[in-house]
Amino acid sequence: MWWDERVSARFRRNLQPTLTYWSVFFSFGLCIAFLGPTLLDLRCQTQSSLSQITWVFFSQQFCLLLGSCLGGVFKRTLAQSLLALFASSLAISLVFAIIPLCHNVVVLAVVMAVAGLAMGCIDTISNMQLVKIYQKDSAIFLQALHFFVGFGALLSPLIADPFLSDTNCILANGTANASSNLPHIRKSLVPHHPGNLSHYDLPMKGMVVTRVSYAFWIMALINLPVPIAVFFLLYKERMVPCFNGSSHPLLSADELALETRPGDKDELSTAGQRPHTAAGHEDLFSCCQSKNFRGASYTYFAVHVTGALVLFMTDGIVGEYSGFVYSYAVEEPLSVVHKVAGYLPSLFWGFITLGRLISIPVSYRMKPATMVFINVVGVLITFLLLLIFSSSVVFLFVGTASLGLFLSSTFPSMLAYTEDILQYQGCATTVLVTGAGIGEMVLQLLVGSIIHDRGSYSFLVCGMIFGCLAFTFYALLVFFHRMYPKPSPELDEASPDKAAVPEDTGQYQR
Repeated sequence: MWWDERVSARFRRNLQPTLTYWSVFFSFGLCIAFLGPTLLDLRCQTQSSLSQITWVFFSQQFCLLLGSCLGGVFKRTLAQSLLALFASSLAISLVFAIIPLCHNVVVLAVVMAVAGLAMGCIDTISNMQLVKIYQKDSAIFLQALHFFVGFGALLSPLIADPFLSDTNCILANGTANASSNLPHIRKSLVPHHPGNLSHYDLPMKGMVVTRVSYAFWIMALINLPVPIAVFFLLYKERMVPCFNGSSHPLLSADELALETRPGDKDELSTAGQRPHTAAGHEDLFSCCQSKNFRGASYTYFAVHVTGALVLFMTDGIVGEYSGFVYSYAVEEPLSVVHKVAGYLPSLFWGFITLGRLISIPVSYRMKPATMVFINVVGVLITFLLLLIFSSSVVFLFVGTASLGLFLSSTFPSMLAYTEDILQYQGCATTVLVTGAGIGEMVLQLLVGSIIHDRGSYSFLVCGMIFGCLAFTFYALLVFFHRMYPKPSPELDEASPDKAAVPEDTGQYQR
């Protein structure tokens, strides 16, 4: 294997939980990408207007952000984390099964809000738990985790595509013009920007002819093994209440895994281990309590803020580019035909998934800080070249692929880098997940408004500005990293709390 024996052995010991967290993130990806291509058929199913149905995007994204903030609440014990993941992954399967039964747009928005909450919890908890298991070795496993969300995001539109309506799915008089524009309308659907399709007039009453229900039921079945896998992990760890025949105490989440000290051998600890209060990885609201600020230096806050701002920009770029690149391509001066322009979002997400796959072995050989540097510089250069060759259709496709590659590993690399700076004792995971979610929602709304007022060329200008800001915030993060106080080995060994911390076995612990 291309990694060393220590990491390989640690992975083998934690194989089941690691695969479980990866599979749960597949659920996240499956749920995040289906809404765009199926939205017109869902409009027919609910017999609503385009402006009404696109608010379903907002309900999902807003609750995803809320779920990300609340996800840290379930980290106090491993049992809470796994039960939350079980409920969330099961909720996603139920959402897929229930969507075909939603014939009212408000009911559909509520169902998608539930899906958003489940996705937010999955996002925060899965990242947290992998960081806790592997700590300094977590970068490679985080890259794999985010590959699975990309894989799920690629798969769900492919499942839905055979069941999408080729013509308007509400049969009424005078729909010929609207039906001919249907492929363009479908590609123009932009998440979180409900007003962008209000100028299209599609019928709201008539006979509904859509087969999209089959796509959702297929996705429900595909996702069903995920909550089953989480249940088996709960059962193995004797955390299922009705099947728990013993009364083993649960350790806190911070005792899930501890970094192996140099010179220590991997052997199971036989000493008694007592639960203790978790020292880090709180939910967003707990992070903001004054007790967590006592004695903290200004660099502690600066690392959290600058790390979150980098992801605010980079995840915002992912959202705005995937949402508006089609609209940019079909407008002047490029005037790409609708069918060809429709490949651009797929190309972008395809290279994000490919980049995450490539980053798995690369992250073992390269430090997370170096990977983030390459990512933000690559994004900046790509947008600069896109501006220079703004009249070239060929370079638009090349630049889209390049941008997907550079953005692919930014989030897991930044998470591993920031957690390492803070010695896994801050609130980095929750703060970074929340910052990324806010950026994806806010920047897409902002860019949509600017394009509406200033024209399509502002799409690339905005991307260039966001890329510059991401690089600036990264430079500040590196500066604060150098200023951040490093732990003293002598004090660490002499600490009275040292004996209370269980020896790291590299083993998944309850």
